[in-house]
Amino acid sequence: MPGQTWSLCTLLWLSLWGVSYCRSSREAQTTKGPPLIRNKRAPIDPDAKKCSYTFLVPEHKITGPICASSTGPEPDKDRVTRIDIADVREVISKQRREIETLQLVVDVDGNLVNEMKLLRKESRNMNSRVTQLYMQLLHEIIRKRDNSLELAQLENRVLNVTSEMMRLASRYKELEARFSTMAGVVNNQSVLISALEDQCLRRLGHGELPVAPPLVQVVPQKLPVNHRFTNEIQRDHNNRAFPRGPRMDSPTASPFGTDPPAPQGTLTPDGPYRDCFQVRQAGHTTSGMYLLRTTGSDRLIQAWCEHGLDNGGWTVLQRRRDGSVNFFRNWENYKRGFGNIDGEHWLGLENIYNLGRQGDYKLMVELEDWTGKKVYAEYSSFHLEAESEGYRLRLGSYQGNAGDSFSSHNGKQFTTLDRDKDAFSGNCAHFHKGGWWYNACGQTNLNGVWYSGGVYRSKFQDGIFWAEYGGGFYSLKTTRLMIRPID
Repeated sequence: MPGQTWSLCTLLWLSLWGVSYCRSSREAQTTKGPPLIRNKRAPIDPDAKKCSYTFLVPEHKITGPICASSTGPEPDKDRVTRIDIADVREVISKQRREIETLQLVVDVDGNLVNEMKLLRKESRNMNSRVTQLYMQLLHEIIRKRDNSLELAQLENRVLNVTSEMMRLASRYKELEARFSTMAGVVNNQSVLISALEDQCLRRLGHGELPVAPPLVQVVPQKLPVNHRFTNEIQRDHNNRAFPRGPRMDSPTASPFGTDPPAPQGTLTPDGPYRDCFQVRQAGHTTSGMYLLRTTGSDRLIQAWCEHGLDNGGWTVLQRRRDGSVNFFRNWENYKRGFGNIDGEHWLGLENIYNLGRQGDYKLMVELEDWTGKKVYAEYSSFHLEAESEGYRLRLGSYQGNAGDSFSSHNGKQFTTLDRDKDAFSGNCAHFHKGGWWYNACGQTNLNGVWYSGGVYRSKFQDGIFWAEYGGGFYSLKTTRLMIRPID
């Protein structure tokens, strides 16, 4: 098919070339050659037909377009030659190389774009991190500024406290000087009082002064070691400040004065109970104040129940711990009780008598020295006789690690400064500054004067002592008397 097309195009080109050649030959004969003389010449008709040629071509079945041109053959420049093909191939190769170069450039640019994207992402992350660091720095600056302000305030407070300490130190020196003066006056007054007592006794007809009770034997091998020992009585006994909280009761100024009412503490809604052992059986395991009512009595008793010692159930009869209550009282005070139930107190001889007659009870005496060591003395039985018998003490056998200093008081009546029931010629309550089951006067005095520091100095042994633990001139820090039914 392409061969037939090429043959047709060749024939058309030859026909066109013949027409153009005929025209050119005629024009050349008319212009250059000599004129031909003819006798008869027809006029030139512009509309006359030009010379033409007829070609016979083989008969082919035409299946495609027929190339025809009315303008003549194409110029030579449109001919496709091998040179042109080589040039085209060279151009194509060049373009291919350029395309490959462009592909490389595109790949490089793509990598650069990816790197730019990564750099942009890292830049955003760095910007957020820089912002975070900036906020942290700003917060730190603000905190340091606040710290500097607090430091300045603390420095001002330290300066104020320092000035206050200096002022107090100077005041303390003044008070020391005044105390030294007052101590001298007191010593002089003591000598004067002794002389006046001697004169009074002589004027009353007594030829001899009352004999002082014998001193309790000191037990040095059991004396608690404490570097804070003092030989001075607790100063300002009735007006001192206590580190455990505000005072809830003031000691009675006069031994014969009336006792202030006991404070109303927090009581459980249950009860009243027979004793603290029944409180324990009722399911109460917290130490505190509970309401009691003894068998055969309509009187209610506020008592402290100790449930943290030896399975609990202990009814506290007496407690000493800070010297906040004066135990130098008369008979009536010791009979009905005094002090603070949640602090220093005496439950009352009548209440102790009513508790003891409900059944068989044992006694626990708990002692603590000024080094923090605690010891105990337990007696297998305990009860008191009625007031008509002077609340006589009845004790059982001893066991414990404090030493037995109470058995020598067994069977003795209770003595106060206004009711002398002891076996001494004088009044032991007067010498020992408390009420107790004195003998003459005895090996223990747990209701005496509360001295600070342990070893104390006094004309008589009037501190809180237990002879078998520290001796008569060592005042204990805390004491407790507790009873519980015998197991």
